[in-house]
Amino acid sequence: MDEALARAWIAAIAEVVRAEAQRLTDLDAAIGDGDHGVNLRRGFDAAVAALDSFEAGGAGDVLGKTGTTLLSKVGGASGPLYGTVFRALGKTLRQGGSFAEGLQAALDGVQQLGKAVAGDKTLVDALAPAVAAYASAAGEGEAAAARAAADAAAEGVRATVPMQARKGRASYLGERSVGHPDPGATSTALILGALAEVTARDSGR
Repeated sequence: MDEALARAWIAAIAEVVRAEAQRLTDLDAAIGDGDHGVNLRRGFDAAVAALDSFEAGGAGDVLGKTGTTLLSKVGGASGPLYGTVFRALGKTLRQGGSFAEGLQAALDGVQQLGKAVAGDKTLVDALAPAVAAYASAAGEGEAAAARAAADAAAEGVRATVPMQARKGRASYLGERSVGHPDPGATSTALILGALAEVTARDSGR
């Protein structure tokens, strides 16, 4: 991933989060605080604004700046979690690691922070299969790997619907959390879907 693709990815995330903010908020209202869409929209709009005047030395700087911005601008649990994702990605790329390694570092950071595992009905249920899918398809090129990750994340969201939440605010609802997709998993799938789109466009040039 180069700097231009990283910037395009963050811009694409901001666009899709703006478009889906109400749906994310409605999902969160069903089993959480009802602020997920609003918070993410604020955070990624702030990230785009911060990057506009930011002189980066590469993709790692862009993603790291995005992470620190999300940490400072997004409320609730989303700020620390998504801030961790992008800071881990940025750090890995700055140190010369691959994007697949960065995704794994992001997952490790999220799990260390939130203590969630697959099956807890959290964003991990979308991120973990996406990380594995990206790594498996990495040899086929960035576009194929990104699409594999996006598809795996989307399937992960669907898998959260019958789950009973074991972490976060939704866990307080017990069996009433069953039947709803997890908002964090849903936004994770949107983020990875944006990655697949911009990577496909970039590879088609």
